[in-house]
Amino acid sequence: MLLWSVWGVLLLNTAGASDEDDVRAGCSTAVNDLVYIVDGSWSVGYTDFDTAKEWLINITSQFDISPHYTQVGVVQYSDTPRLEIPLGKHQQGAELIQAIQSIDYLGGNTQTGRAIKFVVDHVFSSTERGSRVKNRIAVVVTDGKSQDDVVDASMEARAQGITVFAVGVGSEITTSELVSIANKPSSTYVLYAEDYTTIDRIGDSMEQKLCEESVCPTRIPVASRDEKGFELMVGLNIQKKAKKVSGSLVSETAYTLTVGTDIAETTREIFPEGLPPSYVFIATLRLTGSSSRLTYDLWRVVSKDKEIQVAVTLSGKDKSVTFTTTCVTEKEQRVIFKTGFQTLFDGKWHQLKLLVRPRHVIGFLDDHQIQEISLKPVVPIYINGKTQVAKKTGTDTTVPLEIQKLRLYCDPHQSERETACEIYSVVRRPVTLT
Repeated sequence: MLLWSVWGVLLLNTAGASDEDDVRAGCSTAVNDLVYIVDGSWSVGYTDFDTAKEWLINITSQFDISPHYTQVGVVQYSDTPRLEIPLGKHQQGAELIQAIQSIDYLGGNTQTGRAIKFVVDHVFSSTERGSRVKNRIAVVVTDGKSQDDVVDASMEARAQGITVFAVGVGSEITTSELVSIANKPSSTYVLYAEDYTTIDRIGDSMEQKLCEESVCPTRIPVASRDEKGFELMVGLNIQKKAKKVSGSLVSETAYTLTVGTDIAETTREIFPEGLPPSYVFIATLRLTGSSSRLTYDLWRVVSKDKEIQVAVTLSGKDKSVTFTTTCVTEKEQRVIFKTGFQTLFDGKWHQLKLLVRPRHVIGFLDDHQIQEISLKPVVPIYINGKTQVAKKTGTDTTVPLEIQKLRLYCDPHQSERETACEIYSVVRRPVTLT
């Protein structure tokens, strides 16, 4: 819980900031009404119910609990729902933890639909923050089939703009019921745990999904599904500011940046709620001329004081890639991929991919994993500065290069789905028969 207290101090200093001040934004600063709907039926048992409470505490610890940011409510249900913690009752994390720990196990049958309807009618509607709340999220945790209908109540929740996650625990759950409860797609909004002793294994996934819901409102059309993320080519108006050129394949379009092309926007416009704890950065580009020799930030987010918040830096001199991000103990942290990226600077088209996790970053080039490097815990980024592309390190001078794709996906699993099939050498790569 140390990070919760550290972030709390940082965020309290910016909670009352004006638009002219530089403020931090991220998952912890999201303005959420978050309600847990927790199964307290006899099938759960006292021990597993205590485990479920600890799981809620761990999930909630990533948010700053305050009147300005996230507020949490808890409803326990069996035959009837019982409001354990009203939204907004506890304005500090420590108070909320104590309140969750003090919840007594209810016992009884499983009336999940009734509990969802209760939360829709009486819990979310009780908030005093009104339109200031950007996300209303319900997390249903259950270990068995409901003895009443869940469909109508869940449809009403979604109709009112409430995002519903369904967490099924154990072998008695019904997949179709969880799918009926949750938002679509079910691959995003339905989670499973073998039992309560292993529920902590889906903790990271639940945290990431809640953060995605909080800070990633946009969608990127990819194949047959829309992925949460940021289409930076569009957000930064690269298509309007740069000249169109031929891409890596006949079917692809790219854009050439010149010294006179200024690709920069206010970060609040690009990442209004900051960055999620995990994400995938992808760039398809060709480095020729000075872009293959100089050191520059391919992508960077800077504060109003021009301090680096996040950056992907390319060095043509030593053929390296550097990733910079925030740090809970220092002004910034940098990790350098010193080898493995030499061919990125050979004047041909390549796909650079960085999978960023809370404790490490993995570099890829044309679908080949290069290296994994550890990270220290980060803090939310400042959003009143600028987000820039292709800027010489320490200056606002543009470095000429050709760019075809520039995206940031919120789902870390997109790293596996997003291949470098647009690169000719990858398309033509021989298949090894076994």
